[in-house]
Parts: sequence; structure tokens; C-alpha cells
Amino acid sequence: MKFWYIYKSCALKVGKPIPDWRKTLSSLTGIPQKDLLQAQVAKQSLDARHRIHPKWLFQIEFSTQNELEQPLPKGVTQIGGSVYEVQKPAALAIASPQTQKRAIVVGTGPAGLFAALALGEAGVKTTVIERGKPVETRMKDIGLLRGRGILNSESNVCFGEGGAGTYTDGKLYTRVKHPFLSWVMTKLVEFGGPERILYDAHPHLGTDKLVRIIVNMRNYLQEIGVNIHFQTRIDEILVHKGRACGVRTSSGLQMEAESIVLAIGHSARETLEHLHSIGVAMSFKDFSLGVRVEHPQELINKSQYGRYARIAELGAAEYRLAYQAPDPLLGKRGVYSFCMCPGGFVVPTPTEPGRMAINGMSNANRSTPFANSGIVVQVTKNDLLLNGYEDHPLMGIQFQRELEERTFKATEMSYASPAMRMTDFINRKEPKSLAPTRFRPKAEPYPLTGVLPSWITDPLRAGLSHFGKKIKGYASSEGNLFGIESRTSSPVRLERLENLQSISLAGLFPVGEGAGYAGGIVSAAIDGLKAARQIISPE
Repeated sequence: MKFWYIYKSCALKVGKPIPDWRKTLSSLTGIPQKDLLQAQVAKQSLDARHRIHPKWLFQIEFSTQNELEQPLPKGVTQIGGSVYEVQKPAALAIASPQTQKRAIVVGTGPAGLFAALALGEAGVKTTVIERGKPVETRMKDIGLLRGRGILNSESNVCFGEGGAGTYTDGKLYTRVKHPFLSWVMTKLVEFGGPERILYDAHPHLGTDKLVRIIVNMRNYLQEIGVNIHFQTRIDEILVHKGRACGVRTSSGLQMEAESIVLAIGHSARETLEHLHSIGVAMSFKDFSLGVRVEHPQELINKSQYGRYARIAELGAAEYRLAYQAPDPLLGKRGVYSFCMCPGGFVVPTPTEPGRMAINGMSNANRSTPFANSGIVVQVTKNDLLLNGYEDHPLMGIQFQRELEERTFKATEMSYASPAMRMTDFINRKEPKSLAPTRFRPKAEPYPLTGVLPSWITDPLRAGLSHFGKKIKGYASSEGNLFGIESRTSSPVRLERLENLQSISLAGLFPVGEGAGYAGGIVSAAIDGLKAARQIISPE
């Protein structure tokens, strides 16, 4: 038997070699080195504050053969086990196959994939339906959009294996505290993720690593008997005696199951319209909308790291920004950064012909010369009501669509982005040129006040000016703004009970971002697991 402990305060200047942790811990705690069986990093973060030499902050976990005597050495706390050895949660570990149960999982984003994983391992007969293509061929369609402005409305940055999160920075940080969290991270490593995501304070994967993980996950699901149907959209939820009993697909196929996990993502608008038409309970949810900004990565590095910006070990610098802008309706309106992508790309993310939207992504090495981030503004129900929208659960989608249509029409080339320099936007000037960018298919100078309403652009302008005081050079002519960032989250919430079933349709489990209950890869995965638990062992 091993006894596990953690020591919470080890600092090391960036650039220094990693020490022998057993020797270091023995020196810091007084525990004889021979008594330390293992010693390894449990958490690592970067301290680059105050322009001092940046340093790594470590929490080191270690094990001993015998339990340490009380009181424990200063800085040492006993823990239940290693972050590297996470057991499957008991609520998901089913010993006997449940072949009598059938489940359909709609969508292969993190919520759908992890729901299918838990259901398949529990022996539930599971079928996965994905409207888009496998991730390898999906990448070709995204290449056509970025290269030639040709949209495949069923295979793009939002639709396809892996979901919308595949083409982001792949951030895994979450504020959600749940027993399933550690298991999600462990499974990501098992399917090909780097081990450092288990201990990094701000873990990320990047699109290239996510693609590999998703392929490995798909192969494993098929090995354990999960059936996966690609290029298959659900057109109808089948209902019998007030309970969801199956689906009818775009190919005319009818499938039956006792449970349907609905993990459709934040952009499956026509599916939400169908759900509303059959009486599935839903409501408007506040969301955010704005632009994506891009700067030279070197500018961000210099601001965040100061004179140490050229230390390669630091990597591309990140930022997180927020501001409460004065507002006549709300008093204060939130303006904040969203999905910041160091060393990344700005990418087009439309899903419907004649409508344009954008987002950002990074690969694992974050190596491009540009940093980008959404800068978005809070949108509330009252905003839309005051601007003439009918009180309706899907009014947020109507608003998104109208702005995306304006954005599409603003440029000469299909799925080009209307864009302008940061300084032109802040100073209300007509854009004549853009700062250097790698956006594809094309960015064209265009005043973004022509696509966004003033109650969005006014707080956006105030927020960007404020951010310029936080990051040197941020509000300069070196930055570009691209229109529009409209898919930050779902503007709809599908109402559900504590057992995660729809309050109006038993057997339907709305989960993840599209249902309004998650905001990122990890929180969506956890939500999918929570639904699977209810199907495996109903409470």
C-alpha cells in the first residue's frame, strides 16, 4: 500500500533544469530520501508577474511505503491518490453488460463522445449519429472554405466529428468542480493527449492533438460495439405516449431507443426549431456577440513577459480581459475576451449559406506569428425585446442570423471577413487598409458599424480602449478586428429536470453547449457523462 501526499510550494526560474524531485523534497521537508517512493509534478503554473524573472510554480505529489507521522512537515498535505492514477468513477463502472438498454447519442462533440464512451463501456447498446463527416475528411471541407470560400453546410468548423471545439485552441481549463473531471482528463491522455494536461494549470491541446485524440476515441468506441453513423442528420424526434422513443434521420432511417442523448452543439439551429415545433421546453439564454481581434504574437509576448519575452520556454503569451462598460439599459454591460488563441489562426465558422461568422484556433505548438481572441459583448433578452424582436425562445438565433447575413453581404468574396484596424474602429474612422493578417479566404476593409448595432459597438469600443491600458499596444493600428464572433455559446437553453431529462419529454437528455449547460470541452464532456450515468443507473 502507498500513502500519497502533496507539497504545494516549489518555485523554479524558467530556464533552469528540472531537479530530482525526491532529492528536492527531502531537502525541503526533512523526509529521508529513501522513504520517498515516487515524486512527480501534480500541478504546474507560470508566474510572470511584476516583470521579475518568470518562474514555474510546482505542486509535487509523492508517495511513501509507510504513513508519515503527525504533525506532517510544513507544506505537506495527505491526499487520496495520484493525479496520474485515476479510477473510473463508481457511478459509471457497471460490472454486468446492460444489453437490454438502447441509447442514441446525437452529436460527436465532447458531450456526445463521452456519453457514448460511458454507455458503451457499461454495455448499453449505443448508436451515435453525427450530421458531419469523420474528422479527417471534415478537414478537407474546412480547407475548401478557407481556401476558396466554398461552404459545406453539413461539414465545417461547427459540424463534424469532434464538434466545434476541435477547431479552437483546445483549452481544457474549467471552473466546473465535479468527480468526473479527473477521469475526463485521464481518458484524453489515454486517447493520445500529452500527459502534461494532467498537471498544467491552464491545459490545452490544440487542433492537431484533438484530431488524433478523436480518431483514437472513435476507433475505441467501435471496438466496444458502439455504432457510429456519419453524414446523418436527425430530422425528427419520434415520440410515443409522451416519451422520446427514437429518431428519423435525413437518410430516411428510423432508429428506436429508450434514451436519446441530445448533444447537438451550439449551431444546430434547424434541430432546435424542430424541437420547439414538437413542444420540447426551451427558453432564451443570455449570450455574447462581437468581433475577433488579432495582433502580432510578439506584441502580446512583450506586454505579458517584458524583457523576458524571447525566452522560448515561456511559449506564446495568453491574456484574459474583462470590462464593465457604461450602458443606458443595464447600467454596466460586460465586455470580455473569449477563446483566446495564442499563436493561432482566425477562421471562418459559417454553417448556413449566405451567413458569415468567425472564431479562432491554435495548434498545439501555438507557433503562428499572430494571437487572436474574441472580444464579445453581453446580449440579454431585454436587448432584443427593445429592438423589436418577438418574445420567443429562439429569438437569439434570429438575431444571430440577421447579423451574420449582414456580415456576409458586407464583402465582395463569399465568406470573406469584413475587417478593420483597431484604431479605425475606436476612432470611428472609415477603414482604408488592414494590418498584416493570414486570414483566409480573404479579409476586406469594411466598417463594422455596418454589421453590428450601436448597442454592441459602443460598449465594444469602450472595452477595447480599456484593454489598451492593460496590454501595451493592444489598442493600436497593429491590431485587426474581424466580423463577426456570433457563436460563443448557445442562445437557447433546453429545460431539464435534475435527472437531466427534458422537463417536457421523458427519455430525451439535452446536454452540452447546445443545450445551454456547458461552456467548453471539459464541461461539455462532464455533462455528457452525467446524462450517461442517469441512463446506466437511474436515480
